[in-house]
Amino acid sequence: MRDMRCGLFSLVLALASGCSRGEKTAEHNAGSAPVIYASDESRGDIAVIDPASGQLVATIPVGKRPRGVKLSRDGKLLYVALSGSPQAGPGVDESKLPPGDRSADGVGVVDLAARKLLRILPSGQDPESFDLSPDGKVLYVSNEETAEMTALDLDTGVIRGKVGVGREPEGVTVRPDGKAVYVTSEQDAEVTVVDTATLAVVGQMHTGRRPRSIVFAKDGVTAFVTNELEGTVTVLDTVAQKPVAEIKTFLNSPLLSGPRPMGEVLSADGKLLYVSTGRGGSVAIIDVATHLEVRSIDGVGDRPWGIGLSPDGTHVYTANGTSHDLSVTSLRTGNVEKRVHVDGSLWGLVVATP
Repeated sequence: MRDMRCGLFSLVLALASGCSRGEKTAEHNAGSAPVIYASDESRGDIAVIDPASGQLVATIPVGKRPRGVKLSRDGKLLYVALSGSPQAGPGVDESKLPPGDRSADGVGVVDLAARKLLRILPSGQDPESFDLSPDGKVLYVSNEETAEMTALDLDTGVIRGKVGVGREPEGVTVRPDGKAVYVTSEQDAEVTVVDTATLAVVGQMHTGRRPRSIVFAKDGVTAFVTNELEGTVTVLDTVAQKPVAEIKTFLNSPLLSGPRPMGEVLSADGKLLYVSTGRGGSVAIIDVATHLEVRSIDGVGDRPWGIGLSPDGTHVYTANGTSHDLSVTSLRTGNVEKRVHVDGSLWGLVVATP
């Protein structure tokens, strides 16, 4: 196993370093420089970050507790989940928390050119994450407090319907063919499958403890689910509707908490999966074909959650909640090249190109 990991590690280094040392990266080519939009849960805004310069260039006020973020299909709008529920970590006695402000719940719509909030759409209670239908017309939203998923019509701003899912739903991902949507349940350790045409539950699949996010492989069938409290990534066969493998994450440098898999993003070629590990402070790199972790980049920041890749695949970006910054890390060297400080706690992020 160790020999296999070493060989795969060499392959990862080759992929990250590019074809030749003389090539310029896309990040430095005119017209292709990315912009990062990260939700700042504690300050109620979207941080606009230039990863090339390592600068926070703007903030966009949006409302209470922004968490999940997604770009519209044309890249002109940013959708952000807003919640009036009080912020609290796992295991907190909710009876002792102040009442939620339900008027603050919704999905904010941000005009990226103007850098301003246009409107807030209905979302169901306490929205956390969401995903878009392939045509960009429907938003599927997890409602954490009510154990529901809400389907929102973006053309009309009207809720199409709601469906009960597992308790404390979080991650939401639409299958690439658009026919089903998958929702993680933090409390029930399962993924609920919902038919997008009927909004009926058509299956459940078991995962590790506290599943967070879901990403599909290029085949449109295999899905990867991060399990925060298990330190693993569950591999699902969505045709057979069952787990088929469990990938253990590890660290090169030991930390007391160990890795806590949170966010994830697939490489452009679909060969590698990059996973942020929360309190583990690292990025785990998983080979999609072998279901093995081949590399761990440690020390990217404190509690990385949101994660994204540069357009050329040479850098990984992480939103680090408790170190109050965003890291720009080279995949070739494994070194953090830039730390962009913010005043609050970053949660989710998206990478946009002009």
